[in-house]
Amino acid sequence: MAGHRLSKKGRYIAWATAGAVVVAGAGIAAQTSMAATAWPAQKTFTGRAFDTCTAPSLAAMKAWKTDGFYGGAAVYIGGKNRGCAQPNLTASWVKSVNSLGWKLIPLYVGAQPPCQTGGNPEKFTASTAASLGARNATDAVAKASALGMKAGSPIYLDMEPYDIADKACNDAVLTYVRSFTKTLRAKTYRAGYYGFSSSSAKAIATAANKTDLPGNLWYALWDKQATTTKDWPWDPKLFTDHSRGHQYMVNSKETRSGHTITVDRNAWDAPVAIIG
Repeated sequence: MAGHRLSKKGRYIAWATAGAVVVAGAGIAAQTSMAATAWPAQKTFTGRAFDTCTAPSLAAMKAWKTDGFYGGAAVYIGGKNRGCAQPNLTASWVKSVNSLGWKLIPLYVGAQPPCQTGGNPEKFTASTAASLGARNATDAVAKASALGMKAGSPIYLDMEPYDIADKACNDAVLTYVRSFTKTLRAKTYRAGYYGFSSSSAKAIATAANKTDLPGNLWYALWDKQATTTKDWPWDPKLFTDHSRGHQYMVNSKETRSGHTITVDRNAWDAPVAIIG
């Protein structure tokens, strides 16, 4: 996410270091079955969405809604690595923007890989990946619930670029993600994942063992193509049940109905929060 933890330059460097060539491969089945619990129906949004680090003011959200270009907005609900304050992000704000017709995408900035460059406040190791994944997921559910995002909502785990060729590191990431996902599902929240098509998202999409991996994949591929299909880098049979988001452009300074915000642009066809 642009400027949220790494600078734009830093993220491009990390992206390139992780390997800019995308290789298609087998990966996760679209959705893992959801046990015997009676799950709320998935709320899906298909259209354009934006993400920006700090949730905009209610006045800005009203203005941008009248413009009509975007229908969805991602919000950073928590995580020690969340790189900005959230003075506007309250249960009242969520209820108000939902009533305006916005579809909200909850994003949680969890612990990051041991091999990742940078000084993130929270990282996991091979030995702490499982326990920290469960703890982060429990916190994510608490944060989502406090904002009025009900059971059945998705929570997208933000994983920044890392060297997936480092097997020990990649194995630790998959352990962490599986633990995070399993804990979310036990609490009746859907699991989603944000990552880079050249590294962190690729690790999920091409994992040989699909057990307990997220059922919704939000991939960063900054090709300026507003699609979740034409540039999909992996097996076309993966994540087909309204389970894809695509961050296609970053650091776009936009003025809509008199309010200027710098955002990342996304094409969206995936679950969004159930507000109650």
